[in-house]
Amino acid sequence: MCDHNHNDPNHVCTCSDNPLVPQVCKVIKITAETPDVKTFRIQTLDGKKPFAPMPGQLAMISLLGVGEAMFSITAQGEDWIESSIKRTGMLTDALHEMTEGQTIAVRGPYGNHFPVDDCKGKDILFIGGGIGLAPVRSFIRYAIEHREDYGHLDVLYGSRSSADLVFKDDLFENWPKVEDLDVHLTIDRPEEGWNGSVAFVPAFLEQKAFDPAGKKVVLCGPPIMIKFCLQSLLKMGFSKENVITTLEMRMKCGIGKCGRCNIGSKYVCLDGPVFTMSELDELPDEK
Repeated sequence: MCDHNHNDPNHVCTCSDNPLVPQVCKVIKITAETPDVKTFRIQTLDGKKPFAPMPGQLAMISLLGVGEAMFSITAQGEDWIESSIKRTGMLTDALHEMTEGQTIAVRGPYGNHFPVDDCKGKDILFIGGGIGLAPVRSFIRYAIEHREDYGHLDVLYGSRSSADLVFKDDLFENWPKVEDLDVHLTIDRPEEGWNGSVAFVPAFLEQKAFDPAGKKVVLCGPPIMIKFCLQSLLKMGFSKENVITTLEMRMKCGIGKCGRCNIGSKYVCLDGPVFTMSELDELPDEK
């Protein structure tokens, strides 16, 4: 527990024990993934990792005077974490205008995480659409780092165009070199110079005809893609208990206080963001 005097009006606590107190951090690297997605590598001002998240957990990132929002942690190293952020509004616009060396505020980690232990000894099919590959990538990296703990790995990923494919170094260079890992890529529409598959992700998934026996599925993407991928997976013989996804919409405070992410008896920020599809079936329909 923090031993600082929080009753002292002149004291500003910088400890990480208070989940509402952000750490001031610096952006040490910015990578342009697509025309509207950038990856931000973040560390504390004294060159350390802000915290050690598990795959699937989240960080609250804020800019003073602009706002804050919850983002997936897509990767981590010994002294940094990374979040990949799509440009969608005022805060993300401001983040995209940042340059390396500037400071931001970070708090976390929040939420539960992918069931990395329950998946041990299993084949895993990772499915991502668009920026939905960001949270999935954290588990892919974990499985590669602990390669002996998992069976065959398949990464199936699609985007609107080849320019919108995120993490191109991983997709085309790094992951294809990993033992017993296959990458399957598709884009929505034909384009000059693209020799790969052209199909929406659910249709591409059915084309690949994966065997559901002994296989876990980790799925993330736009809600409509998740809906149709689940239909395809059920048609292929996968059970909802073996399909894992994330719900990351609507989270605000991160600690179950504001109620913005409440669905029935669940709080996405506390009970999620990772759920099996069978768990989602138990939640009430949103009004």
